[in-house]
Amino acid sequence: MATDIRAKAGRVPIPAQKVRLVLDLIRGKSVQEANDILTFVKSKSAYPVTKLLNSAVSNAETNMGISRNELYVAEIMADEGPTRKWRRFGARGRFKPWLKRSSMITIVLRENVNSPVA
Repeated sequence: MATDIRAKAGRVPIPAQKVRLVLDLIRGKSVQEANDILTFVKSKSAYPVTKLLNSAVSNAETNMGISRNELYVAEIMADEGPTRKWRRFGARGRFKPWLKRSSMITIVLRENVNSPVA
């Protein structure tokens, strides 16, 4: 039976829309392949996703005793987090809102059932 290993990162100061572009690259891939892809992605959001992936792998190895070679990214999603609202005053005394968006990233790793058992 496949076990789910979950990890979450909250209040990542990058909009969820930009994080989802990186998440779509690694969804369904093995952990090794996902790590290789994230190493060469030139996006600011690749760093927190890499940290979260490594955290989930570490949880699997430490708590469940599952090798990183047997894991793959089953689900990964980015939801909107809290938005900081700043204000900036524009021309003619007008108010210009700045919305500093953040995201919450969730990753679910599963053990690959078809992998050979050593």
